[in-house]
Amino acid sequence: MGLKRCKLSRKTQLRLLEFFVLEVTARSAADVLGLQANTVALFYRKVRELIVEQAAANEELLGGEVEVKESYFGGVRKGKRGRGALGKVPVFSLLKRRGKVFVIPISDAKATTLMPIIRKIIQPDSIVYTDTFGSYSALDVSEFHHSRINHSKLFADKQNHINGIENFWNQAKRVLRKYNGIPRQNFFLFIKECEFRFNHGSPKQQLKTLRGWANL
Repeated sequence: MGLKRCKLSRKTQLRLLEFFVLEVTARSAADVLGLQANTVALFYRKVRELIVEQAAANEELLGGEVEVKESYFGGVRKGKRGRGALGKVPVFSLLKRRGKVFVIPISDAKATTLMPIIRKIIQPDSIVYTDTFGSYSALDVSEFHHSRINHSKLFADKQNHINGIENFWNQAKRVLRKYNGIPRQNFFLFIKECEFRFNHGSPKQQLKTLRGWANL
């Protein structure tokens, strides 16, 4: 893997992994360790590439109760926001309750785009929780059990919610906000970093996982 080919000592790589899991920016990490900012930025990129590589290698079907939701990322723009906003990068996410989340950038949020992903990632006969977005109506006549949550109405059913996936998006946007804009061509690496952080718990666990993957 790429980390092995970095021209940095093992000690320095371990320090940089610690900074990475603590969400210290590459510029700040470089300043603390007396390294070139470009060197640390390249190391961070290789860590993200490792995360993507391992996510693909360990991909698994989601089953049981699964929450799904799309979200939109991009610079601040005037006019329409959220669904349908121009210039935004749409991302689809699927979360197994009490389990892992899976995220993937998408071209659009049409049913014809989302349903093939749902069928690939979620086991048939699972319960799929969504909000009232129209594209999810296709789930009503599918091999899944569809539960639709209407946020405009009050309800007391503790099972009928998508709080887990909304919590993930809140966490992801917090992580990404500090970069003040991410080039579109690099966005996939950063959103998979958010997936990794959500799926691997505390910084201590994240560091242990990354060290194992990188053989450090």
